[in-house]
Formats: sequence, C-alpha cells, structure tokens
Amino acid sequence: MTDGQDRTTHFGYQTVPEAEKADRVRGVFTSVATRYDLMNDLMSAGIHRLWKDAMMDWLAPRRGQRLLDVAGGTGDIAFRFLGRAGTAQATVLDLTASMLEAGRARAEAESLADSLDWVVGDAMALPFPDSSFDVYTISFGIRNVTRPEDALAEAYRVLRPGGRLMVLEFSRVPNPMLRAAYDAYSFNVIPAMGRAVTGDRDSYQYLVESIRRFPDQETFLSMIRAAGFGNAAYRNLTMGVACLHSGWKL
Repeated sequence: MTDGQDRTTHFGYQTVPEAEKADRVRGVFTSVATRYDLMNDLMSAGIHRLWKDAMMDWLAPRRGQRLLDVAGGTGDIAFRFLGRAGTAQATVLDLTASMLEAGRARAEAESLADSLDWVVGDAMALPFPDSSFDVYTISFGIRNVTRPEDALAEAYRVLRPGGRLMVLEFSRVPNPMLRAAYDAYSFNVIPAMGRAVTGDRDSYQYLVESIRRFPDQETFLSMIRAAGFGNAAYRNLTMGVACLHSGWKL
C-alpha cells in the first residue's frame, strides 16, 4: 500500500478501497433517509432519545454558542442543542443530501429554520475556517467515516480555543453475556426490521457490522487525545451499548 489509491478500509465486514467507502456510506443513508428516525426508535425501543438527552446533559449548551453537528443527518442533535441553549446557531453537516432534506423539513415544521444551516460535506475535509465553532458534535456517525483520525483532526481545527468535542457512538459492551445477547439481537433482528420498515436489509446489515468494527472505549479515547484534545473522558450508556466521549481544545 504505497499511495492513497492502494489503501483499503472496512465497510462493515467487507474490505474495500478507501476511495469507495464514502460513496457506499452515502448510498446506505440515501436509501433509508425517509425512515431513518422511525428505525432509530424501533431499533433502540426509543432509548436513543435518552442517550441524546444524556449527551446534552453533559454538554450543557449555553446561549450564544455556535454548534457544528457533523453527520447530523435529520437534525436530532442540533434541535436538542438549540432547545437547551435558547439563542444559538447550529450548522448541520452531512455527506448525504437526502438526510439533510429530511432535517430541513423538520426544522421548518418546528419553526427553527432561522437558527440552522444545512451543509453537504465530508467530516474529513470540513468546508469551514479554523476556529469557527464553540462546540463540535457527531452522533452515531464517526464509525462511518473512512479515517476517523482525520475527522478528529478536522474537529480540532474548526473549534475555537476552549471549544468542546462530544462524540456519541455505539461501543463495546464489557460484559460477555450481555454482549452475546446484544449481538444476537443486532444480527438477527435489526436487518430483518430494516427490510420490513425501509425495504433495505443490506443497509442495516452494514450498520450492525460497522458497530463491531469501531474501536472500544479506551482505544477511541486515545485517538481523541492523539488529535490534541485535553481533559478527554468517556461515559458508558446502557452498560456500554453506547458511549459518550468528550474532549476540549485547550
């Protein structure tokens, strides 16, 4: 592997050229965009809402802050941030235009359109100047990025000094018995549910596999520190099914 054209990465359990992964990920989310929020509720029995609320509790949004929510899709995190902060501004960036279109429709319905910007873009090459944002969030998205370390470097670049990084992602369940039960549910139920609700089994098979390929809590914590963030820490949610990671640009 001597140059970028020869590098490979994972797409679920498949090995693919790095240059192909973004298009494959875009295809997954284009396919499920209109039913994405419904599937999140069904897959997690609504628990993803509690995880996102826990993210806001730890983040403690403040009036006047400027948020960049990467892989922000239909705007769940941005809406919560604005609700907690009061007067603030949020930019939602996503690789998939159809996800942003669904989010924009939600924003208009909830009279939040003036506080939100919607940008199609890549987490590894953000189209923003240095030191542009007070807060950077990414929720259930960084495992889909071709090179997560590049996304973390970009997060550090666009945050202002004193800015906050927060990542919500599925993680590694420490208890072996619980992990086995979780795996059985994930691989047997979620793809079948995806086929029934969205007509797309393969996309949800990929999403389940991508969770298993993501680094465990301590490994990802070390990646955040390597990107330059200080005071880095994490909190497990629902016995490690999901995890919040936090870091500061000091």
